[in-house]
Amino acid sequence: MSFINRYFHLNELHTTHQREFVAGLTTFVAMAYILFVNPTILSASGMDKGAIFTATGLTAAIATIFMGIFANYPIAIAPELGINAFFSYSVVIGMGIPWETALAGVLVAALMFLLLTLFKVREKIINLIPQDLKVAIAAGIGLFIAFIGLHEAGLIVGNSETMVSLGHLSSGTSLLAIFGIIITFVLMSRNIPAAIFIGMILTSIVGIIFGQIDLPTSILAPAPSLAPTFGVALKHLGDINSLQLVTVVLTFLLVTFFDTAGTMIGLATQAGFMKNNEMPRLGKALGADALGMTLGAVLGTSPASAFVESSAGIAVGGRSGLTSVYTGIMFFIALLFSPLLTVVTPQVTSAALVVVGVLMARNLKDVNWHDFAIAAPAFLIVIGMPLTYSISDGIALGFILYPITMIATKRAKDVPWMMYVLGFVFLIYLFIIAH
Repeated sequence: MSFINRYFHLNELHTTHQREFVAGLTTFVAMAYILFVNPTILSASGMDKGAIFTATGLTAAIATIFMGIFANYPIAIAPELGINAFFSYSVVIGMGIPWETALAGVLVAALMFLLLTLFKVREKIINLIPQDLKVAIAAGIGLFIAFIGLHEAGLIVGNSETMVSLGHLSSGTSLLAIFGIIITFVLMSRNIPAAIFIGMILTSIVGIIFGQIDLPTSILAPAPSLAPTFGVALKHLGDINSLQLVTVVLTFLLVTFFDTAGTMIGLATQAGFMKNNEMPRLGKALGADALGMTLGAVLGTSPASAFVESSAGIAVGGRSGLTSVYTGIMFFIALLFSPLLTVVTPQVTSAALVVVGVLMARNLKDVNWHDFAIAAPAFLIVIGMPLTYSISDGIALGFILYPITMIATKRAKDVPWMMYVLGFVFLIYLFIIAH
């Protein structure tokens, strides 16, 4: 225990083994849905659903543990939502590209990630982002994940006339989600330790009692074989031989790059890790992220990235890499006990996402709202993430506007040169995804 304490600097970070375990468990529960959602989305491309399940779990387990041991951050890594839909519905179904070739594209993007990380290009880019935009990113992610939680729980639904509206609040699933949010808010208001995790447990129990959540039919289930997807990306690298596929690779790279950057900045800000507008050990954290993306491509899944649900574990006190180690171990275990995870429905996790959204939205106070040239791009970042349903798109809107408003107020020299480059890159990015 003393070695673990020293290695993860638990005393310096004002945390304990018990708190790190609860945080790791909370993060795992908050993101366990990816084990089922990712296979559902990727299987639309023709990939084997069972193999995707195993690839998802192994990628999350190995990359997250590596993050904890190598970078000492409570940040989990797993295949990313959004980019998996781009993989299946845009690349494979929309463009007619075989999933084997698309997976090779993910691997090429991952290898580029490794090179950019090795030469510290990603680290320099992130550290040059102005402080006001960094805190706007953190707040925007808060609104985004709160919106995800409310939408997946059925409390916010699409509406052809008003775009979005309240869902059917009288349905059993909606009432369960409302119960979870209220009980978690009460626990948080009373400063109960591990309030988010306790709220999840209580919501699951109530859901089972009232028949809104089915009891699992079994306890143990062997992990499905990886054979249908393992190594397929390596065998099809030669298929990346057209301008269309180069565009696909660049899209994988850009989206994952900036989603990861935004997520890590938001999580580091939430946990209080930022020092002098920089994230310590950022290079190591990005290295773990690049490893996860590469490993996932080889195993057979869409790009992996830092997972925003890590904020749930941070919210209950996770401060060291020990949190990530526990989360990763639970992903390994989940491969054998997958039937038990069926009780973790969107109604169970929605409360955690909404609460974390509240906590991360506090960063709005640190934006200089009195300076319109700064406030405008910061606002577009914050509002853009939930409205476009994309962290990257929200960042793009703000990063393109920031140099423009600074030039307009004759402060062009105050803008880091990298922000001009990023503004141009994001223009290209928006052009690519628009076509």
